[in-house]
Amino acid sequence: MTSILQPAGTTEAVKRPGRWLALSVLVLAVLLVAVDATVLGLATPYISEDLRPSGTQLLWIGDVYSFVIAGLLVSMGSLGDRIGRKRVLLVGATAFGAMSVLNAYATSAELMIVARALLGVAGATLMPATLALIRNLFHDPRERSLAIGIWGATASAGTAVGPIAGGFLLEHFWWGSVFLINLPVMAVLVAVGARLLPESRNPNPGPWDLTSVVLSLAGMVGVVYAVKEAAAHGFAWATLGAGLLGAAALHGFVRRQRTLPAPLLDVRLFRNRGFSGAVLADLLTVLGLSGLVFFLSQYLQLVQGRRPLEAGLAELPAAVGAVAAGLVAGRAARRFSVRAVVSGGLAAVGLALAALTVLDGSTGYPLLGASLLVVGVGAGFSFTVTADVILSGVPKDQAGAASAVSETAYELGAALGIALLGSIVTGVYRGFPGPAGTPPAAYESLGGAVEVAAHLPAPTSEALLAAARQSFVDGLSLAAGVGAAVLLATAVAAWFLLRGQRLDGGAEHA
Repeated sequence: MTSILQPAGTTEAVKRPGRWLALSVLVLAVLLVAVDATVLGLATPYISEDLRPSGTQLLWIGDVYSFVIAGLLVSMGSLGDRIGRKRVLLVGATAFGAMSVLNAYATSAELMIVARALLGVAGATLMPATLALIRNLFHDPRERSLAIGIWGATASAGTAVGPIAGGFLLEHFWWGSVFLINLPVMAVLVAVGARLLPESRNPNPGPWDLTSVVLSLAGMVGVVYAVKEAAAHGFAWATLGAGLLGAAALHGFVRRQRTLPAPLLDVRLFRNRGFSGAVLADLLTVLGLSGLVFFLSQYLQLVQGRRPLEAGLAELPAAVGAVAAGLVAGRAARRFSVRAVVSGGLAAVGLALAALTVLDGSTGYPLLGASLLVVGVGAGFSFTVTADVILSGVPKDQAGAASAVSETAYELGAALGIALLGSIVTGVYRGFPGPAGTPPAAYESLGGAVEVAAHLPAPTSEALLAAARQSFVDGLSLAAGVGAAVLLATAVAAWFLLRGQRLDGGAEHA
């Protein structure tokens, strides 16, 4: 059988048997992560009611997964390059299933935060391994573009499956059940992947540098924590100290990578303008979208009064648009240009977010559904093409590290987006004019206000909920406006940074 490390461009490599069947196993891992990310937002009102987290704890539940995964992705991607991407993927999938059980049975807000962090450790092994294996399975540029499109479309499909399956479970079982839907997917992935996936690794990887791992994790967590705390509570000495320590750790990480003979991350990759532009576009796009994504389920359930399954179905247009766009994005980028497709997609997302600034408690579904469809189409075009640019611009022996950079940008953008835009929503919400004697718990989150209102007399309860819902919507509208500005600025930046980029230009790297 032809080696997966055979120089790209040979007929045997291009026609590797079983590559499409192997891809079907890889997308199960993507589905696993996407479903988990979406069901959390849907279950948030129930988690708030049961575990009663503070507003800050609720944000930590939402973003600690991204903090940890952003800090470990590069390390895990490099580990896969060294010891085998198949091995890392299968071990990570098993751990992901085990940590999903811990999430499901968390009995306190603190335990939930710890469970989400451990899930992030497992999740950091999955996404880089899947993209890196695609890079090594598909050497033909057009086939690889289609494979990446299917990879991205599956992630989008997961965002649709998650809310619908989660909504059904929340209507019939307790909130922890939404995390248990990961288990059958994980079981199939491990059982089938062990037989079908080829192993691949860097043939001359060098040692895995533990100091670099620690610097990467400390740097990412320190910087993102400082941003989150500053956005939520303003500047303080502890916040500034965490940010400075994180920045120092990242600086040390970069300096160390430049001196190591076999670095975890070859920082010279960033000299490629297309690679850097695609990474930056992904980071800013996710940042601009995260506030909307995290709070949309709460808006649909706690403001508009939709049941969980109905709320899940209401979010379906975004996933449908992303799936459709992801499957044709590579073809569109070749017919027009990379920068036209990426910039056009980002601009469309920005305009859709701008339309959502007019949301109020009684906004009809046509506006919301149409906006979500445009968001999905634009994001599907952009993310698929930038992933292709990132993967095709590096030697395949470094596919794991490059994939990890792409996913780090995504997760870092999600963490920063939830921290910044989430803090905007929370900050505006906490200023609502509640009736005299409103308990402090009502100001922590909208879910807390709903819980408090259930124990108050009818007139007071109605006044409290009306004020709390209006303030929440005001915060969500402001966050949508900030997200729109970020996306439109990113569209302009991508137009210049991706100038001259092509998906199928030049030979494969050995």
